[in-house]
Amino acid sequence: MIYIKDKLAIFDLDGTLFDTRRVNYLAYRKALDQYGIRLDRDFFFKNCNGRHYKDFLPQIMCDVTDADTEIEEVHRLKKEYYSFFLSEAVSNERLFDMIEALRDTYYIALVTTASRKNCDELLSYYGKGKAFDLLITGEDVRRKKPDPEGFIKAMQFYGIAEGNTVVFEDSAVGIAAAEKSGAMVFEVRGFAS
Repeated sequence: MIYIKDKLAIFDLDGTLFDTRRVNYLAYRKALDQYGIRLDRDFFFKNCNGRHYKDFLPQIMCDVTDADTEIEEVHRLKKEYYSFFLSEAVSNERLFDMIEALRDTYYIALVTTASRKNCDELLSYYGKGKAFDLLITGEDVRRKKPDPEGFIKAMQFYGIAEGNTVVFEDSAVGIAAAEKSGAMVFEVRGFAS
C-alpha cells in the first residue's frame, strides 16, 4: 500500500539548519580582498548575514567603479571560495533529528536564498543531502525572501495547502515570507545567535 503524505515541513538553511555565518563571512572576505576591501566580521554578522547579496554588497562596494558588474563578480568568487570554509559551519542536529521524526508523515523541503552550488556543497560536506525530498534555492525563484515565492513553490509542488504546511525559519525576512505564505511558522532561536 502506498501512503500519500498530506503534510509538508519546510526548512531554511542558513541560521536554521546550519550556522554558516563564519563560512559566508570568510568566503565574502576572501572575495572582497581582491578589491582591497576589508570586510569587518561584526559588521557582516550584524548587517549582511542572512540577506541577499544584492541587498548588502552595494553598500560595501559603493566606492568601486562599475560596482554593478563587480558585485556579480564578488558573488561569483564568494560561491567559489565557500567550499574552502565548510568546516566552519555548525549543523543543528536537534533540527535534523526532528526532520527524521517527521519523515513518515511529512514531505521535507528545504527553501533557501543560497545558491544551488553552495547549498549542495554544504549538505554534501555534512552528509545531509538525503534529508530532503525537495530543494528550492535562490536560482529557483524570481523573488527572494521576504517574498513567499519559494515556500509557495514547495507547497504547489506537492499540492499541499498552507494549512498543512509548517515552516522553520530564523531570520526576520524568512519569517515574514513564511507568514505571507499562510503556513504555520516555527521560529528557530538561539541556534545561530
